[in-house]
Amino acid sequence: MKILIATGIFPPQIGGPATYSKLLFEEFPQRGLSVAVVNFGSYLKLPKIIRHLVYFLNILLSGLFVDIIYAQDPVSVGLPAMIASKILRKGFYLKVVGDYAWEQELVERRNLNEESLEEFQHKKYGVKTEIRKKIERSVARGARRIIVPSEYLKKIVSLWGVPEEKIVVIYNGFNPPSLNEDKEAIRKRLGMKGWCILSIGRLVPWKGFVLLIETMPNLLKRNSDASLFIAGDGPDRGLLEKKIIEFGLEDNVFLLGKLSQEELFEYIKASDVFVLNTAYEGFSHQILEVMALGVPVITTSRGGNVEIIHDHKNGILVPYNDSVLLEKAVEDLRTDNELRNNIIKNAQEKVKEFSNERMLESLVREIV
Repeated sequence: MKILIATGIFPPQIGGPATYSKLLFEEFPQRGLSVAVVNFGSYLKLPKIIRHLVYFLNILLSGLFVDIIYAQDPVSVGLPAMIASKILRKGFYLKVVGDYAWEQELVERRNLNEESLEEFQHKKYGVKTEIRKKIERSVARGARRIIVPSEYLKKIVSLWGVPEEKIVVIYNGFNPPSLNEDKEAIRKRLGMKGWCILSIGRLVPWKGFVLLIETMPNLLKRNSDASLFIAGDGPDRGLLEKKIIEFGLEDNVFLLGKLSQEELFEYIKASDVFVLNTAYEGFSHQILEVMALGVPVITTSRGGNVEIIHDHKNGILVPYNDSVLLEKAVEDLRTDNELRNNIIKNAQEKVKEFSNERMLESLVREIV
């Protein structure tokens, strides 16, 4: 069987879809499957309309020689992949890791902070958002099978009008990162001192970085050597820079920008605690990497997080944007060594459940 993977990004580009697509490209042939990849990221230098047309034509051409087309999102690559599959009469499969329409509405209008993703499915918005909603739902309904990485996302996709029997949960797999250099050596090389809090993600409203910065003055009152490191880039960078200046935190909060995977692993291992104050998360590959590297996780009880983290067993769950409970969780991990050590130990056991081998076996069963 021959499979065409339609993806938005692919190495050397960095991100979950790139890592996932590369894994399939490398591992599927060992399971008797031939793989081709068409990467939308290769055409980003072209003008907007032209890049989409060229991408579609490449999927159409490559699709002539495959049995199925597997798209990695329901809009930018999903729509051209679905159209090409219909023209060529090929099997069309889709992976959904989030709601693109919701994300874009939040970035553009910044009015969904207190609105859940579930509520978003039932309300009406502006023309652009409604078009995006219609596209992702039409593409999802046109797929033979939809792969999602969490039960939470299965629920969301079912709200798009997709029959539940077409939606399959396959948890993401990963290779546990390994760094030979010890923690103190990495900290010294990176210039990290004191109690180091790390957060990673695209700088967008639903990742909750604003509140994280706003909690720092209270944390500093309890622990004057606390520092916050935020890795990632995105449209909210300017806002976060203003917040840092507003609270006089230039010596305590650091925006690291976009880092390579190796650099991210180094900052993770060098940190004392990882915080992900997110409004929603389909399934966080990042959390698994943090757990594997022996750093305790504090995150929200939103989305797929509760399918990885069991509160006060292998991490700590707090409500989204709850500064009081977030500060308490950070302090508990700083002052309670028994709690901290138990969480780290249990987390490293939990990540063993999410192997690449298990994920690949499940995926092959669904698409072959």
